[in-house]
Amino acid sequence: MISREKHDRMANAIRFLSMDAVEKANSGHPGMPMGAADVATVLFTRFLKHDPKNPSWPDRDRFVLSAGHGSMLLYSLLYLTGYEEMTIDEIKNFRQLGSKTAGHPEYGHAAGIETTTGPLGQGFANGVGMALAERILNAQFGDEIVDHHTYVLAGDGCLMEGISQEALTLAGHLKLNKLIVLFDDNGISIDGPLSLTDSTNQLQRFGASGWNTASCDGHDPEAIASALEAARNSDLPTLIACKTTIGFGAPTRAGTAKAHGAPLGAEEIAGARKALGWDADPFSIPSDVLDAWRLAGLSSTKTRKAWEKRLADADQNKRGEFDRRMRGDLPAGFDDAISGYKRKLAEEQPTTATRKASEMVLEVINGIVPETIGGSADLSGSNNTKTSQTAPIVAGDYSGRYIHYGIREHAMAAAMNGMALHGGVLPYSGGFLIFSDYCRPAIRLAALMGIRVIHVLTHDSIGLGEDGPTHQPVEHMAALRAMPNLATYRPADVTETAECWQLALEDAKRPSAIALTRQNLPSLRTKYTEKNMCGWGGYEIAGAEGEAAVSLFASGSELEIALKARELLADDGISARVVSMPSFERFSEQSAEYRQSMIGDAQVKVAIEAGVRQGWDAIIGPDGIFIGMKGFGASAPYQELYKHFGITAEAAADAVKKRIQAAG
Repeated sequence: MISREKHDRMANAIRFLSMDAVEKANSGHPGMPMGAADVATVLFTRFLKHDPKNPSWPDRDRFVLSAGHGSMLLYSLLYLTGYEEMTIDEIKNFRQLGSKTAGHPEYGHAAGIETTTGPLGQGFANGVGMALAERILNAQFGDEIVDHHTYVLAGDGCLMEGISQEALTLAGHLKLNKLIVLFDDNGISIDGPLSLTDSTNQLQRFGASGWNTASCDGHDPEAIASALEAARNSDLPTLIACKTTIGFGAPTRAGTAKAHGAPLGAEEIAGARKALGWDADPFSIPSDVLDAWRLAGLSSTKTRKAWEKRLADADQNKRGEFDRRMRGDLPAGFDDAISGYKRKLAEEQPTTATRKASEMVLEVINGIVPETIGGSADLSGSNNTKTSQTAPIVAGDYSGRYIHYGIREHAMAAAMNGMALHGGVLPYSGGFLIFSDYCRPAIRLAALMGIRVIHVLTHDSIGLGEDGPTHQPVEHMAALRAMPNLATYRPADVTETAECWQLALEDAKRPSAIALTRQNLPSLRTKYTEKNMCGWGGYEIAGAEGEAAVSLFASGSELEIALKARELLADDGISARVVSMPSFERFSEQSAEYRQSMIGDAQVKVAIEAGVRQGWDAIIGPDGIFIGMKGFGASAPYQELYKHFGITAEAAADAVKKRIQAAG
């Protein structure tokens, strides 16, 4: 038991490190760390299972600061509990170029930062994914190997964002009882009192969705501890509303919006030092306080060592499999399985939609990669993301491998991020390409963090037909390609689909988006090649007879059109070559020599894609011919739409001939 006096001094260490760092940076958010310091102190000194000396311990509790603007709370905790990378110099360097203490917590900058947060609500949904991953691995490896909690500290803004509704209802439905959300209920947002914008009873809201709920005085350590103890024994996820005062201790700004997002100023900080009885210099922590924090950081050492012994004593196969999954390595035999499947495809040459081709290759993948966890946003039959190995994950039985996310695209994408960050599972999900807009903030964070999640995005063009322009993506491939560190793929047939899946699974440092067709496509890769041709991003699938006068570039369903256009041009004595472009990102990563060899020196360059032109000029140049969309689609059978919008082999061939004639 920590005395109240000691608790207060330990909490004040967080407050003054946060105040001083924000003041030195002349930028930041001091109010939230000051208000939530008591809650964080109780959590980190009495409940959180972690080891600063072994921060990647797989069975540690996860702590997510969803209210990422309060980043100095997390940085202070990491420094105080003894995380080696979080030095006092890093605290002093808050928000400066090259520091580990970025304005909002960034995954990978320092140990103990479990996820990148800042866009409100994302961390909350990440926490749902982490808690779900814990239950999945627990079902597979047992309590002796996987048994920990996920704690999320969220603010009013996190709970106002729409993603929170999607995430909390999913967590409640699945009864993720190892998830505990601490709500920093300070009643203040940037514009002023929360009453200006919201009157939601959050306890009733969460309770209606299957959560255990509680409230406490967020400045009473015993009340906080009592609520946490009850939450840890609940069979439901728990929300604890901790009533706090933003900027606690600041003489004139406490409890006001002025404490939220700006330095307090020297006078206000001096007043806080006086009010809280803190006479230490800026960035100086009294030795007794620092010793108490460092001792708290060592509190789980025995627990961690006992866990390591249990893992060492486990069955050799079980231990090896757990270690492999947590490392993120794919199982032995994966490459051989894909290679063997490509041989089969070359022999059978099926005609099928690439969404169906994806299901076919997933049947192979899920048979050899047991850590894949699939799912769909209520579109399983359309996305074809379910295979024979993926029984559904349901409340109380987490042994399956398929998550019915419901119509919750945003939370689905963010929960997948949390699952990937947790480790041990490899998440993929299904949705329509048009609704990647609903996922985009979470996809962007996955790209920023450099984590492996895979988005299957079907119905990828006007080729979906009668559902019309509300469901026909036009600008979406260009928009996704514009995102740094996201690998996009648009395969043209079954073999390219298998290769794109292989690349996405092997790419451990970035997310992938695989765009797939609704309509059937023929097999275009008719011969087996051991090399993953899609790995080049672009490759010549059909050469010219003699010197090429025309280079035709296409992705996905339009590659078939490009090959037919080549034949039409050949009939008129015009030599053309065709380059498949399944991945712009992969192509841009190749050597300049390779890229130039694929782009070539043909007189006429043509790109064919049932989307907008943006991005293609890097391949065909500003004077190249683009056969594609200039606006939104329409509702009709897809064959009619391709003719209506002029995305045909005939239109491509005619455009080439006109260009050649004009050139004289």
